[in-house]
Parts: sequence; structure tokens; C-alpha cells
Amino acid sequence: MKETNHIGFNNERYLKEQTAAILERVNRFNDKLYLEFGSKILYDYHAARVLPGFDPSVKMRLLQQLKDKIDVILCIHAGDIERKKIRADFGKTYDADALKTIDDFREWGMDVTAVVITKNQNQPPAKAFKNKLELRGVKVCLHPPIKGYPTDVDLMVSDKEYGADKYITTTFL
Repeated sequence: MKETNHIGFNNERYLKEQTAAILERVNRFNDKLYLEFGSKILYDYHAARVLPGFDPSVKMRLLQQLKDKIDVILCIHAGDIERKKIRADFGKTYDADALKTIDDFREWGMDVTAVVITKNQNQPPAKAFKNKLELRGVKVCLHPPIKGYPTDVDLMVSDKEYGADKYITTTFL
């Protein structure tokens, strides 16, 4: 049987193409675009296992290339703080992981603009986490549960729900 050469994940191509695609989308949306990363911005060892050649830090490298054009906002669910939910991949609680993520961003030369504690219902552990973040100089916004989520879109996007949430001031227009 003939051995074939497999080309692994091309990190440099990913960086080039993703950066170009993001900047193109920013231009389409009046120089403001919101992107969501579902955790694992750093240390994405799952992707590294399934994509030969994948750099576990390539998403952070992408953000670092854009650092003069972005604001980073982390979100954490108040219930996860209250339940002391553990990230299975690292064995850390979500709130400890958020603190580590903020430190990681700083090590990469980027600041986290704010942390949003979502579905906040004034749980004492969420309050304690908010205080801990503020002592570290991190801006914190508390967002309550959204009534009607996810089915009543008109209510969700009304001034009574999403519209009532505290806005996070961002640097880039």
C-alpha cells in the first residue's frame, strides 16, 4: 500500500483567511462586528487532537493580530458560578477559568474590556465574583435572565428586556 502525505491544519493560512474575512465583515457592518467564541480561545487541545498540525493557541494569535481593532468581553453564567461548575477539560471552576483567561489575555498584550455575568439573580457567589473582578480593575456588568427567552423574540429585544440591560462601552466604533 502506498503511503500518502497528508497535509495537516495550516495555521498561517487560517490566520490569513480568518483575519481577512473578519475585517471584510467589519466593513460590511459599519465598522462594528460582534464575534462569539465558545471558550477554548487558548489551549484548544481537542482541536489539536482532531486536526493534525492545529496550534492550540491559533485563535488567540488571530485575536492578537486584531488587538488594535477589538474589545474583548467575557460572559459567564451566574448559575455556573453558584453551582461551582467545573470545566471538564481543565478541572477548574468556570469563575477560576475566567480569571485565568483574563490573565492569559494580558500575557498576550490584550485587556478584557468587561465581564458580563449573565442570568444574574443576585446570587451571593456571583456577587463575590463581581467584587473579585472589580478589585482586579475589571469592569463588570450584571445582566438578569431574559423573559421570554428564546421563544418570545419581540419581548426579548424590547426595551423591557435586552434594551434594559446595561450597555458596555467599547473603544472601537
